[in-house]
Amino acid sequence: MKHFLSLKDVSPAQMEQIFRLSKDVKRHPKKYSKALAGKTLGMIFQKSSTRTRVSFEVGMFQLGGHALFLSSADIQIGRGETIADTSRVLSRMVDIIMARVFGHNIVEDLARYGSVPVINGLSDFSHPCQAVADYFTSTSGGES
Repeated sequence: MKHFLSLKDVSPAQMEQIFRLSKDVKRHPKKYSKALAGKTLGMIFQKSSTRTRVSFEVGMFQLGGHALFLSSADIQIGRGETIADTSRVLSRMVDIIMARVFGHNIVEDLARYGSVPVINGLSDFSHPCQAVADYFTSTSGGES
């Protein structure tokens, strides 16, 4: 799985693997405290969200990485520069992109033109991270 734009991007076997790993991370956080050391997540927010921002920032920090918040006021995506250009530029500077956007075509274009994985943090088509988190925490897999 290179990108996570919708639930269709993940097979049932991959989802099981994600849940197993998530469960282990919750049980043994110190074991994973350097898992993303030296890695940076670029977070594009056209639509603000407390939970999405905090969960991605804290998750990156707890795994030893860094998260970079990019609001619509901070970058020129779709205004002064094309989505393709934004994706290419960010791909040279970050290891992964998460985007919370108005149109699903934006996350698709970020994935199409960039060279790093793209996560859909929310679009008008899908909210896959929320769906996975809701399912994980509603099952025994989410218990510590």
